[in-house]
Parts: sequence; C-alpha cells; structure tokens
Amino acid sequence: MLALLILTALLLAAGCSDGLPDNRGRLTGTVTIDGELAGNGAMNFTPVDGSGPTAGAKVVDGKFTAVLPVGTNKVAIFVPKVVGKRKLYNTPDSPVAEVMGESLPEKYNANTELTVDIVHGDNEHDFVLTTTDT
Repeated sequence: MLALLILTALLLAAGCSDGLPDNRGRLTGTVTIDGELAGNGAMNFTPVDGSGPTAGAKVVDGKFTAVLPVGTNKVAIFVPKVVGKRKLYNTPDSPVAEVMGESLPEKYNANTELTVDIVHGDNEHDFVLTTTDT
C-alpha cells in the first residue's frame, strides 16, 4: 500500500512539472505589424516593480518564446529594417554594407507602453502593433 501511494505521488509530481521555478512563467505568442507577422527581431522584458531579473527573446518569423519573472513586465520590441547602404572603405571598389534602423515607433521599444502579466506556467500573448497612429 505504501509503495502504491509513493508511486501515485511520483506520477502526480511528474505530470504537474513544467520545468519552471515557482517565480517564472513561459510566454509564447506572435508579433504582428500592420497585420503582418513581424519577421525577425528581439524583445526585452523588465519587471515593472524592479524586483526580478530582465529577460529577452528572439522574434523569428513573427513568433517568440520567453521565460519571464511572474508579475507585470514591460515589453520592448525591436524589429530592424534596412534604411540605406554605405561603403565599408573610402575606396572606389569598396564593398557595401546595409545600414539598419528600427522599423517600429518608439512607443514599442525605447519609450515602450507595452506590458504583459505573467503567471507561473504557460502564458500566451500576441502583440498587435501598428506603425501609424489611429
């Protein structure tokens, strides 16, 4: 009987385990810009109350996954775009490199207005962004 109780407890514990510490949650979702998936970029997450570590995530083809502190986090999203080209050297036959700039308004990154609430376990949130004021 004791062995059966132990086995049941172990199976329940294994079934409930999500691999996350109590103070973390896994966030998955998409980033869309003007109705289209964002492509590639990066996200930064900072606890609003300043009590936990920051976190980051890659945006790949508009999708992301991040492990974040539980609570409300400020979200900064960066999606670069080519804004020009420049020569690498001051010579006539110099190779040319792309110059990158930010495609999103500052309200989504440098002066972010975005937040997300995280609970322990799995969380989902899609960020629907626009580049024009409505």
